[in-house]
Amino acid sequence: MAEACRLLEVQPQTVYAYVSRGKLEVMPDPADTRRSLYRAEDVAALARRKQAGRKHETLATNTLFGVEPSIPTSLSSFHRGRLYYRGQDAVALAGSASLEDVARLLWDAQQPVDFGIRRAVRAGKPGRVAAFTALAALAAGGHSTRGRLTRVLHAEAQSLVGQLADCFGAQKAEQPLHLRFAQGWNQSPQVAELLRTAMVLLVDHELTSSAFTTRIAASTGASLPACLLAGLSTLSGPLHGDASGRVQVLFGEVERLGEDQVITHYLSSGLPLAGFGHHLYPDGDPRAAALLSLFEPPPAIARFIGKATELTGLKPNIDVALAALVAHHQLPADAAFGLFATARSVGLLAHGLEQLEVTQVIRPRGRYVGRMPEATQGVRP
Repeated sequence: MAEACRLLEVQPQTVYAYVSRGKLEVMPDPADTRRSLYRAEDVAALARRKQAGRKHETLATNTLFGVEPSIPTSLSSFHRGRLYYRGQDAVALAGSASLEDVARLLWDAQQPVDFGIRRAVRAGKPGRVAAFTALAALAAGGHSTRGRLTRVLHAEAQSLVGQLADCFGAQKAEQPLHLRFAQGWNQSPQVAELLRTAMVLLVDHELTSSAFTTRIAASTGASLPACLLAGLSTLSGPLHGDASGRVQVLFGEVERLGEDQVITHYLSSGLPLAGFGHHLYPDGDPRAAALLSLFEPPPAIARFIGKATELTGLKPNIDVALAALVAHHQLPADAAFGLFATARSVGLLAHGLEQLEVTQVIRPRGRYVGRMPEATQGVRP
């Protein structure tokens, strides 16, 4: 108790309050049952939040850039280095659940979810150009989410995900989405299972930048396709949902030059290796571990992953696993982003639907740091 009070700079009663609110885990001291032990990680996290400052300006800035959560959500969370969808372990769900099952869970839908295509929208070659073009057309003529029943919005959300998958090459059929992707990409049922697992692992990741963008659009009453387009546009950045594209470039270098030369070049130059390490998973990304355990990457890539992990101490994240899956089964060039975008569209739509429960428009304030305005000159009559 004394050590916890010293680190947190609080009185014992405040520590008890942290325990009662679930912010601090406590357990009996095996050596002395009259004493209690407090989880070191919880104490450290609370201390960091206190150090972040209590001033309004500091809190507002930190909230925007992710030091503190800023929007209440019951969709997904992190606990002890694991990802949970509405309290259910995402890796465990990926063992058997389909994307449709997880959509029903996150959307809190009363009926089973079906991503079957109702009408064709794809024009041209499958890929992100077709996907964004189709979604932009739907957004341009979409109806506001305000004043519409939830079941109607769920039906529209189902159609959006199905059409997005079609734009990335999924077969038009009345089947679960992972089977439609496998058929569209000429893959076996065994590969379809890997696609199912990958998509379930990618559905949501708490309040990401793309989820925040989706919520901003939803708070204004924008249509569901407009909300999804806003979120996917943010997701398309190489530092977010298209990070697997950076890994694919890295894998291309490995196949051309060999893993030793690539690792030597990056590490001797002080360049980070894309796809290794994740600030939310200091002990390793459990999503990547789950997916990589189901197949063996191509030999050169497998050696590269092993050596990179050994030399950096950083484990591969989900972007490495997704890029390795695409390389192993020679999926289309844009398949990694297609799987990510389609799966995450379920989560983005969940964020948009959840935001509709709040009536206020999300409107952050700017903190002006530029040149001060000049004094207004008087005007003679």
